[in-house]
Amino acid sequence: MKLISAPFRWFKKYFWKLTAVFLVALFAYGFYLDAQIKTRFDGNKWVVPAQLFARPLTLQQGQEINRDEILQELSLLGYRQVSQIRQPGEYTLQGGELRVFRRAFAFADGFESARQLRLKLQNDRLVSIYDNAVTSQVNEARLEPMMVTRIITQSREDRILLTLEDIPTSLIETLIMTEDRDFYHHHGVAPLAILRALVANIKAGRTVQGGSTLTQQLAKNLFLTRERSLIRKINEAIMAVIIDLRYSKDEIIETYLNEVFLGQRGDLAIHGFGLASYYYFNRPLEELNLAEQATLVGMVKGPSAYNPFRHPQNTRKRRDVVLRTLFEQDIIDKEMYTDAVESPLNAVDKGILSQHKYPAFMQQVNRELRQVLPAKDLRESGIKIFSTLDPHIQRAAEQATEKTLTALQSSRDTVALNAAIIASDFRTGGIRALVGGKEFDYQGFNRVLDARRPVGSLIKPAVYLTALEQPAVYTLATPIEDKPIRLKSSYGKYWEPQNVDKQFRGSVPLLTALSHSLNVPTVKLGMTLGLENVADTIERLGVKEKFDTYPAMTLGALNLSPRQVNQMYQTIANVGIRQELHSISAISTHDDIPIWYRMNVPEQRVDKAAAYLVNYALHKVTREGTGKRLKQVFPRVNFAGKTGTTDDYRDSWFSGMDNQLATTIWVGNDDNLETGLTGSAGAMSIFINMQRDIYPKSFNQAFPEGIGIAHFAPEDGSRKVPGCANGLSVPAYLPALPGATTCDGKPPQETKEKSLWERLFGS
Repeated sequence: MKLISAPFRWFKKYFWKLTAVFLVALFAYGFYLDAQIKTRFDGNKWVVPAQLFARPLTLQQGQEINRDEILQELSLLGYRQVSQIRQPGEYTLQGGELRVFRRAFAFADGFESARQLRLKLQNDRLVSIYDNAVTSQVNEARLEPMMVTRIITQSREDRILLTLEDIPTSLIETLIMTEDRDFYHHHGVAPLAILRALVANIKAGRTVQGGSTLTQQLAKNLFLTRERSLIRKINEAIMAVIIDLRYSKDEIIETYLNEVFLGQRGDLAIHGFGLASYYYFNRPLEELNLAEQATLVGMVKGPSAYNPFRHPQNTRKRRDVVLRTLFEQDIIDKEMYTDAVESPLNAVDKGILSQHKYPAFMQQVNRELRQVLPAKDLRESGIKIFSTLDPHIQRAAEQATEKTLTALQSSRDTVALNAAIIASDFRTGGIRALVGGKEFDYQGFNRVLDARRPVGSLIKPAVYLTALEQPAVYTLATPIEDKPIRLKSSYGKYWEPQNVDKQFRGSVPLLTALSHSLNVPTVKLGMTLGLENVADTIERLGVKEKFDTYPAMTLGALNLSPRQVNQMYQTIANVGIRQELHSISAISTHDDIPIWYRMNVPEQRVDKAAAYLVNYALHKVTREGTGKRLKQVFPRVNFAGKTGTTDDYRDSWFSGMDNQLATTIWVGNDDNLETGLTGSAGAMSIFINMQRDIYPKSFNQAFPEGIGIAHFAPEDGSRKVPGCANGLSVPAYLPALPGATTCDGKPPQETKEKSLWERLFGS
């Protein structure tokens, strides 16, 4: 008895002191936990990935565009075709009219609310655009851009932050009814719920019900590990109480909705309902129907077990349990319940977030991003990057590369072919597509940006442009000598350039020399003009790095990257106006505050009239010259372009333009082995396959000031009056031309103005 009473008396004696010590320790521990919670909640709770958006599709009245192009864009954006549009993200076809309920979106230049648009198309042209909000025609409207990818930080977590206003109340109600019915009544923990769960688990002999509140789940996700221990559960409960005391229910539920773990995408964790909605359904959260919302809520219990891609049957059963709960609690009626449980899962296994991330294009983005936003913290603060990427053109470029290389490789087993493509909007300089090699998912060596290869005949337009900038001396009809030439190098060796067909023509018009890519006339013209002057033209077209000048340079003995070549052709296609090639157009913060805009400063780097004449010649390349196969494949589309082939057929090049894009393509072997491919057989074949998928528009340019049609004698390039036999009629800069002579070379007779008497009565 004494042995029992002694400890009891000791405990009784020190009870209040022990209690005080315990309370002080508990208070101190609570204060420590509170500091942790406050730091996390009041600061940046998460490192949010940057979002990269594609270009928005802009629709303009009178624009050349067909219905399939718009439908393709709507499909990419996850719009649903319905019989009658009721909410954003839906469209309908009614006769010749396309009705689109465009989503609200914070564009780089400002927020635009949702709009109901009526688009009338006729003969592949957008005839009119009606906006229901203003009940009248508008000249322009744009669809929101596709979210291309998300630039993940080292945390390997991904989420789209939403505010409570962004989240459908029906989803919040479904979550609370399923996971924590007493959420708005308890203080972080719910003892009765814990007891109910304990009884249910004992009866079942296994864990069938949890007693954790949403606040406890949030505490566990934000601050604790997933280990199952009593200490962890105690910490979870204390933290939940502190969170409930310090923050409002709205703040807690908003944080939970952004934090909850809802699956895995490769090695990336998917957090929050905002991202999960895109990943599983390819649509924003506010557009999900009741059944789709119930699917996501059901996944909270076990994202792996209820993954709709891997376990669709389990997912559907879990979804129906959630719907049954809503029905039993009178949240939905029987008709809504029946419709929801009978609907399919609608999970989109090939949504935008499950596709690859265009690593070659992303390399260009990251290089620009480091220049315009040097601060790493800013780049990792959830910024929104508005890029110039066109997903349709990118996909067409990739598919054309794969298809063409597969066909070409079948007869070249000993030489591994590779390719690079860059396509840009030549009017703005925005890069629309970039393929760094045949392995599209490969994040290593980027041939567009970093490979330097001899460019062959792709350099020739710069030679002829140098000449045509002297309109008093050179026209498209000026004869260029095509006779054998022998040049001595600085090393004492002789170089005798040849035309591809080994023939000499005596002389040819400048137009013929360029359109048929004749080597000897090009070299002679370049030497006459002066190699330094040709080099200056190449620099003005956009090649910034220095290079040696020597005669072979005029035939492309000059190593450039596909990006540098495309910059040159962008300037030529844009009638001499150089726009810096770029992949980023604007950047804003995660809450849509603009922080950077690209300020395009167009520069007239070469003469406008001369550039137009070169474009005319490049059009002839695709009609009757080395690129004439384009006319055979696309008889109704006008292109301009230039093929290029280097010595021993090691490099195959093509740069081509329609009315939207300047596209540069290289095909070759990384080890510089012979491929046996000309520019037409290799690179241009990719261009043709690519154009088949992107609805090319005819390359058309209005005459610049001073340009008009003139008539010339092809043998000597002299200007003639119209109608001479075998005359050459081509565009020319008229103010610089001498007067025309008659077909026999005489000055035309002046016609004396008749008097009034002569006009009335003749004489």
